[in-house]
Amino acid sequence: MKPLKLTLSAFGPYLLPTEVDFSRLGGRGLFLITGDTGAGKTTLFDGITFALYGTASGGRDRRDSAAFRSDFADPKQETWVELTFEHRGRTYRLRRNPSYEREGFKTQRRHDAEMTCLETGQVWTRAKDVTDEVVRLLGLTEQQFRQTAMIAQGDFLRILHAGSDERELMFREIFGTQLYNRIGERVAEDWKRARDDRQSAAEAYQSLFAALPPEAMGEEL
Repeated sequence: MKPLKLTLSAFGPYLLPTEVDFSRLGGRGLFLITGDTGAGKTTLFDGITFALYGTASGGRDRRDSAAFRSDFADPKQETWVELTFEHRGRTYRLRRNPSYEREGFKTQRRHDAEMTCLETGQVWTRAKDVTDEVVRLLGLTEQQFRQTAMIAQGDFLRILHAGSDERELMFREIFGTQLYNRIGERVAEDWKRARDDRQSAAEAYQSLFAALPPEAMGEEL
């Protein structure tokens, strides 16, 4: 998945519609997002993850998506994110809004989304259907996307300052490899049990062999 353009409106610190055109950064695929604390760097990553999956980026301390609406937004101003991205030769435009309360309105603005494939014109509507299609397209669930493509800066900082043993545990947590660790432990336990059973069988055989009378061994020969 290659992001091409991200637009945020009344989303976090981005009150007015703000466009980030990633295509202007060149095709080498490597660039730096930098700025002062509170400038809105993390919100850009939140915007990408929210557009795709309807949740924030980040690890255990990530924000609730209901808190994305700008505190300075006019009651009539809508909060939304639009992401245009390329994937396997096709371009998709995805627009999503979070749930939020609107001053002067009796009903809450409900979470909704719409995605369009620009080449085929196929349209997906409703938040769940859009999320399901994103998972199918990218082959990654929201958790897998955060673990591989959008590692939170807090988790990354923990990795930098951690010792080797602690770092191993962190990587296991971030990349969700606990299952494989449990499989490895189970294989090791099964191997140890099989080794012990083999040793016990060999000892029992030796004991039975030693108990045989000499004439029985002679007959056998």
